[in-house]
Amino acid sequence: MTAPTHTQSTLAPVQQTERIQLVDILRGFALFGILLVNMMLFTRPVQSIILPMDPATPWYDYAAEWLVHFLGESKFYSLFSLLFGLGLTLLMERIEARGGRFVPLYLRRLLVLLGIGVVHAVLIWVGDILIVYAIFGLLLLLFRKAKPRTLLIWVVILVAIPLLFQAAATGLVEMGRAMPEGAQQIDQTFEEVEANYRADAERASQAYANGDFGEITRQRVYDYLNFMLVGSLYTLGFNVLAMFLLGVYFGKRQIFRELESNRSLFRKLLIWGLIVGIIGNAIYATVIMPISRFEPSWSFLLATISQGIGAPMLCLAYVSAIALLTGIPAWNQRLKVLAPVGQMALTNYLSQSILCTLIFYGYGLGLFGTIGAAQGIALTFVIYLIQIPISHWWMKRFRYGPAEWLWRSLTYGHAQPMRR
Repeated sequence: MTAPTHTQSTLAPVQQTERIQLVDILRGFALFGILLVNMMLFTRPVQSIILPMDPATPWYDYAAEWLVHFLGESKFYSLFSLLFGLGLTLLMERIEARGGRFVPLYLRRLLVLLGIGVVHAVLIWVGDILIVYAIFGLLLLLFRKAKPRTLLIWVVILVAIPLLFQAAATGLVEMGRAMPEGAQQIDQTFEEVEANYRADAERASQAYANGDFGEITRQRVYDYLNFMLVGSLYTLGFNVLAMFLLGVYFGKRQIFRELESNRSLFRKLLIWGLIVGIIGNAIYATVIMPISRFEPSWSFLLATISQGIGAPMLCLAYVSAIALLTGIPAWNQRLKVLAPVGQMALTNYLSQSILCTLIFYGYGLGLFGTIGAAQGIALTFVIYLIQIPISHWWMKRFRYGPAEWLWRSLTYGHAQPMRR
């Protein structure tokens, strides 16, 4: 028998026995939240993110959207970001322990992820976050050797930066309003900005509801380049990187590997996460819905601060609650049902986009713009409950989900064994 080469022995995907079950459960849980939040944008233009909610919205849809803002928005991509940072630490430890070179492998991994993200954004759905992960994943390399305390300091700095930017922008606008004729010029400028966004939203609605695949693809590219790309990098980037670093911190501290010795930490995070998270997100959800996000104002600043602090804290409360529950045998059995969903998280994420765009876009059922937030929540449960048994069926037979297999095969430079 030929001995394995150095490259073969050091560069190989994580094996089943090396997986941390809690991490898979958390990924599976996060996928539900991602779909819950994304559902609001599958059925309407992405420009609606920054426009005030229509006052004619039925009360049940208003309440449903408030609930999504309160419990979902920014919490679940934050959870995925934390797990992404944790994954970097685990991968680095595993490769370097075998004498391999981590950085080239990691760069290939990010490059493949970027390619998948571009395909997703251009050909499937404009709300892609994989491109953001790939770009900011590069910056994560700068912190891979950082000490835990340094990581926490940078987490605080990165969370604070967009809040300070928003405070400065609000202050400048309010100073301008205090000058003679300043208020009129500022109001006129923002009225023009809003009119442009509404015109873009109307064109997008027509394209997504009635267009064929070519027309919708052109609209997707326009929306991504003119709205989503810069918006995602600015609005999500700092928080994504902050949660990346928090994940690296969790990895360096072995927090998910040593659950029993960290139970007191999880209890504290649960309590403070709920207190700060509930207050902050309740304020955010209440304030943000009737106002514009493109116009700096004191109300928007309050909403930004409330979410900027409250979303990561509620995310940590979710993590802590699940970590504590997995220590209870009965609950661990219940939560294990989510592990296969998390093991093929990339496949399930992309599948959600494919299925929902087929439901809502013109080249599918054409239901774009016809489903409100309450129906969207119901549809989220239906799709996710379908994904659970499919994930179990697949993972019993195969080592990876299809997208995970492609990601790993391209990263490692050869086809990975697929069947168990």
